[in-house]
Amino acid sequence: MSAPPVLEPHLEWALANAQLDDPFAILGPHTDADGTYLRVYVPGAIAVHVLMDGQAPIDLNAVASPGLFVGRLPGPSSYLLEIVWPAAAQITEDPYSFPPMLSDVDLYLINEGRHFELGRTLGAHVCRNGGVTGTRFAVWAPNARSVSVVGDFNSWDGRRHPMRRRGSSGVWELFLPRIGEGARYKYEIVARDGRRLPQKADPVANATELPPRTASVVPSPRLHTWNDEDWLKQRALRQGPSSPMSIYELHAGSWLRPSGSNELFDWIDLAERIIPYVKGLHFTHVELMPVAEHPFSGSWGYQPLSLFAPSRRFGDPGDFRIFVDACHRAGLGVLVDWVPAHFPSDAHGLAQFDGTFLYEHQDPREGFHQDWNTLIYNLGRREVGGFLIASALHWLEYFHVDGLRVDAVASMLYRDYSRQPGEWIPNRYGGRENLEAVDFLRHLNSVVAERCPGTIMVAEESTAWPGVTKPVSEGGLGFSYKWNMGWMNDTLGYVRRDPIYRRHHHSEITFGLIYAFSEHFILPLSHDEVVHGKRSLIGKMPGDTWQKFATLRAYLAFMWGHPGKKLLFMGSEIAQEREWNADTELDWHLLENGNNGGIQKLVRDLNALYLSAPALHQLDATPDGFGWLVGDDSENSVFAFIRYGSTGGPVIVVVNMTPVMRSGYRIGVPHGGLWREVLNTDAATYNGTNVGNYGGTFAQAVGRNGQDHSIDITLPPLATLFFRHEGDLDGNG
Repeated sequence: MSAPPVLEPHLEWALANAQLDDPFAILGPHTDADGTYLRVYVPGAIAVHVLMDGQAPIDLNAVASPGLFVGRLPGPSSYLLEIVWPAAAQITEDPYSFPPMLSDVDLYLINEGRHFELGRTLGAHVCRNGGVTGTRFAVWAPNARSVSVVGDFNSWDGRRHPMRRRGSSGVWELFLPRIGEGARYKYEIVARDGRRLPQKADPVANATELPPRTASVVPSPRLHTWNDEDWLKQRALRQGPSSPMSIYELHAGSWLRPSGSNELFDWIDLAERIIPYVKGLHFTHVELMPVAEHPFSGSWGYQPLSLFAPSRRFGDPGDFRIFVDACHRAGLGVLVDWVPAHFPSDAHGLAQFDGTFLYEHQDPREGFHQDWNTLIYNLGRREVGGFLIASALHWLEYFHVDGLRVDAVASMLYRDYSRQPGEWIPNRYGGRENLEAVDFLRHLNSVVAERCPGTIMVAEESTAWPGVTKPVSEGGLGFSYKWNMGWMNDTLGYVRRDPIYRRHHHSEITFGLIYAFSEHFILPLSHDEVVHGKRSLIGKMPGDTWQKFATLRAYLAFMWGHPGKKLLFMGSEIAQEREWNADTELDWHLLENGNNGGIQKLVRDLNALYLSAPALHQLDATPDGFGWLVGDDSENSVFAFIRYGSTGGPVIVVVNMTPVMRSGYRIGVPHGGLWREVLNTDAATYNGTNVGNYGGTFAQAVGRNGQDHSIDITLPPLATLFFRHEGDLDGNG
């Protein structure tokens, strides 16, 4: 029997230097005129034996290149390898005896940027190939000279497991038998110019190891049995423009921590604590600051690198699914912050992933984010857009989250965002609009609407870009909601002023109603407003302790009465006095103080009223749901408006933003009869002074503010009142 063919020198060199683009051409079993021969490359091994049914072990011969073993086989039958290492022996199948697993359709769709299930196609997945259990690895690196998968299973040696390039798709694939869940891995990539890059984490990893370590992890193949079918069926009704949405924004690492520890609760522990708390305050949703894996905890998750993997800081991906499922069973929606605007430049991440500017722009005028020292996705490249859309769908479909809040949309829409003249490149028409980002966002929202009905997409967009929440079919961007940053800036600016000066800034409260119905808005009092020297919400309020708490109560109630869905960052509901610190838990001990406990009770009652009163949410997106009663009393800093619903009676909101009690203040109302005072922020239960209207007042047939009737009320100092019409009970008028 003749010896197997000798490798050509350039192939032997490429093998020894992990620079093969088609290892299957020389490794594994092959057939020539003399039969079947086998090549195995295992650097560091002492010997290799082939085990075949009914045959004595066959010794492969070591050749000149260290680690290369070759020999003839009696036939093309299945076989095992016994690899003898200096300290142990290993029996396994030969990775280079298995056929590829990804289909031509998969590869075509990846190349077209239209494969929206990359989370199950690329990355590492436990599966069976030819009846053998192992892990299939697949990664997109179109400009690489070679790619190897490395991990604990091969001593992180890129020579051991070079991957197969799948045609012109840019995808590299390899099935490794007997590698299972929990295995740590990365990719070793040689650029087309011969540079060996830093070992790269998997862009589509479904799991990672605990930071600051940076390896990807083969995820568990076990599926979660969902128990949220009823929730998903009704989700569209719970999240539409006419539905109440009150969102509690939280950072999972600093809401609560184990007592006396710097450790973090995992998702299962958090579910047991967060869900009853948030439900007890009658919020409808939790919004999680980014939970995708991120190397730097100080970024709070806004510089993620593993867009398909929940951070290992809080457990494994299965734990996060349990958390979402538990929220749904309790009737609580889950929104997740998602970041497609930029990514960090860590060497193990996406930066020059295959030795070229693959995910990012090459020109720093397009590809470098000056504010955050991060890189910007090249949204004009279809594969990159497909990667991001697949990530969004992974959270919505695989983890069942109810919506995504898309971070930093404004930075995506404008090519000159935070740049000086000469630091940016105009679009093809010479303008500042980022046309590629516009196309991407429209495509993203169209795909989500088609594949994930009932979910919502929320834009953090701080400019006057038109049509952010208008349907794509009508020329809009297609988002479900937009954060109303203008409302937030104006109203916080107003309440921070000493009451004596508020009369000169009356429009900061009223201006928002000029554009309140131009988009579907969420009113955000988010984490961004309580960090970086901005002070906490209670810390922004002027005056002594009484005035601070009274003003905060009045302001929160004004927000809950104003058109738009609600969002409040954790800690604000207990009037945390210090700025939010992501490294410590909230100051829960403050609830021992009556003022802080009063704020928490107020938020609970505001949510309960908001849920029960259709007028406060049903017509949020239309001017038919709102009318000014008193919008011009700047001298007294008093505001009054009426809210209507498509069902139920109207609700009147009256705000007094001075520390002066006003008796006999007359306000027009649309109906006679009893107007019950259903909430008063000055009530004793909230630690107020308990000035009010004895539970309600009857309207008189005295016209005022364009209405046929009016009520004569007492306005407590620095307070907001809600009145709900209850008909002509003993009525006069």
